[in-house]
Amino acid sequence: MKIVLAPDSYKGSLTAKEACDAMEEGIRKVVPDAEVVKVPMADGGEGTVQSLVDATGGRLLKAAVSGPLGGRVEAAYGILGDGETAVIEMAEASGLYLIPTEARNPLATTTYGTGELIRAALDQGCRRFIIGLGGSATNDGGAGMAQALGVRLLDEDGRELPPGGGALSRLTRIDASGIDPRVRESAFTVACDVDNPLLGSAGASAVFGPQKGATPAMVAELDAALGRYAEALKRDLGADVAGIPGAGAAGGLGAGVVAFLGAELKRGVDIVIAASGLERQLAGADLVFSGEGQCDFQTERGKTPYGVSTTAQKQGVPCILIAGSVGTGIEVLYKSGVASVFSMVDKPMKLEEAMASARALLANAAERVMRVYTIR
Repeated sequence: MKIVLAPDSYKGSLTAKEACDAMEEGIRKVVPDAEVVKVPMADGGEGTVQSLVDATGGRLLKAAVSGPLGGRVEAAYGILGDGETAVIEMAEASGLYLIPTEARNPLATTTYGTGELIRAALDQGCRRFIIGLGGSATNDGGAGMAQALGVRLLDEDGRELPPGGGALSRLTRIDASGIDPRVRESAFTVACDVDNPLLGSAGASAVFGPQKGATPAMVAELDAALGRYAEALKRDLGADVAGIPGAGAAGGLGAGVVAFLGAELKRGVDIVIAASGLERQLAGADLVFSGEGQCDFQTERGKTPYGVSTTAQKQGVPCILIAGSVGTGIEVLYKSGVASVFSMVDKPMKLEEAMASARALLANAAERVMRVYTIR
């Protein structure tokens, strides 16, 4: 029997690799000689670097870079098993979690550190990039990232703009002639799971600005600044990105990666499925397990278990989901290759207890599933 294990992380308790190990432990109590193939997964957000490094036999590196408010932070990134693909979560350098609530100010925060991470990976010889856009503290349209890679953003007096989304209100000209030439030799794929445009009521500033500390007045200021930025990108680079679905992701970084890096925006789980070789691993499988902290009606909206189940469905492989908790609306998953959804929690317990016992609970749930599956 061949069984593929392709879970996401169980946030706060198990990495995707640890979840694979726990599932295998339970399965082998029932089918000791099963061929178990472990493919740790993610959907482009938190945990993507670790999952892809684990899935491909890659390695983690760290670099000291600029944080969202300019102070130095130590950010991790990965190089996959092929030795030439870097995977970066922008939140490692420019994430909201790096700033205390009282210090959040999207007029000042910058993606400069994300650009420094790209530069560090270029120095390691990487020429293919996977970049996750979730969890940003920024609203600078990727301007800081571009500056870290050698782009000059100039005001009317020809002076370089300081960091932050607010400074873009003074942008007069973009000079990209000094961009690191290795960028042009590289291919960038970006995990982007929102379709927000750059500007307007559904744009970066209005939708995501308040959670980063923006007041209504700041939202208006930031949106106007990004509008000026978009005009400059179109005029000076020929990049008409304002209306692209996903341009507003990560405070407009979606627009910046397209304009400066020539990036392709794709759904995160699809990127991870391709990079991890999941389709190849599913060949000849009898069963696939996936799961995450909670499965519910939102799982269908591009979450890891949905991506795994639809990929397995194409090859006729049934998919079992084991979740920390099972929410409402899971029936929508049954048309997408999911045979059933199980909770790993086996009795009433507090969340803290469940998270502390996550490995044992997941192993026990996998064992129970296999005992039912192998009934003859």
